[in-house]
Amino acid sequence: MRYDKNMMKIIVIGGGAAGLACAVMLAGAGKRVTVLERGERLGRKLSATGNGQGNVTNVRMDETHYFSDDPAKVARVLSHFSASDAVAFLERMGGIFLPDARGRVYPAGRQASAVTDLFRRELERRHVDVLTGAFVEKLDVSGKFTARYAGGEAEGDAVVLAAGGRAARQFGTDGSAYALAASFGHTVTPTSPVLVQLRCDPAAVRGLKGIRVDAGLRVMRAGKEVYACRGDVLFTESGVSGDAVFRASSYAQKGDTLLVDLLPDVPAARVERAVGQGADGLLCVVCNGLARHIVRLTGGGARAAALIKAFPLTVTGTLGFDYAQATRGGIPLAEVDEHLMSVRRKGLYFAGEILNVDGECGGYNLHWAFASAHAVAEALS
Repeated sequence: MRYDKNMMKIIVIGGGAAGLACAVMLAGAGKRVTVLERGERLGRKLSATGNGQGNVTNVRMDETHYFSDDPAKVARVLSHFSASDAVAFLERMGGIFLPDARGRVYPAGRQASAVTDLFRRELERRHVDVLTGAFVEKLDVSGKFTARYAGGEAEGDAVVLAAGGRAARQFGTDGSAYALAASFGHTVTPTSPVLVQLRCDPAAVRGLKGIRVDAGLRVMRAGKEVYACRGDVLFTESGVSGDAVFRASSYAQKGDTLLVDLLPDVPAARVERAVGQGADGLLCVVCNGLARHIVRLTGGGARAAALIKAFPLTVTGTLGFDYAQATRGGIPLAEVDEHLMSVRRKGLYFAGEILNVDGECGGYNLHWAFASAHAVAEALS
């Protein structure tokens, strides 16, 4: 394809959800776009999202589902790109996207890798230049931006830094992109893993590995509830995992207590009647593995009934960035304008997880990738 020599050239660093969306939007607006991806394939993390099913957004969309240093700026970005906008954007490329009972939106085929394939096909249709294996080591500015990577360089009138945070290092997001921002005077807020398994006192979960329950989960701090939800809780060797735990991890801190209601649909009085006073009263109340563990801790009876309704676990930490779905922290929103352009360097934009914005579990982080990409593309268009 021939390009007008006066056409604006834009470099997108990062071939994840934010980078792919931004590249498609910019190319659709008539810009010449080059995507530089450090890995050998585009969208590796996108292909794993939503437990491999592709939870792309959530119909219950507003800034209250996000954590950042500037909620008002998050609200503005979201106001220009709603959940219905995200679905419309994706369906213009192809496919059908549908919500579930909790408002989580998935491709009808429930396959995240197919969402990545939509983007790859669209980039090809729009003649976007894509370079994989291009780890950008340095960004220079001398009139134009020059992104230097091993074996080559790319020049552009503007740069979109969409290289992710520190979560899920196996997908190439190890936090190294922060250095590119820092070279222009940007700071990085403290980072921590979120949407991640929680570690607990090993003695409290010993022998429970592999047991999964539909439970109520409360996060308690200094005797006060800071968060509550219901969902899967999976006991692991070092603590707990599962859908409810990933959601709670956005709120939990080291030293907090998790109270797990193992029978959330059953009132405490009914549990007490069923359990009775004997050690074998837990039959047909909880699974045998949990029953044996609870009896070892309590001897059965009323104490066992109380434990079923409020099984306490002390949070000692998380499984870390390698097992996290998202990063808390990053480039502060105070250092970008309303279009997510750097206030330190004109023409440098940020999109996605590299910014100090993280969302709750349920499609919110992927929506932020798309919404922030839209904010950047809108400004550059």
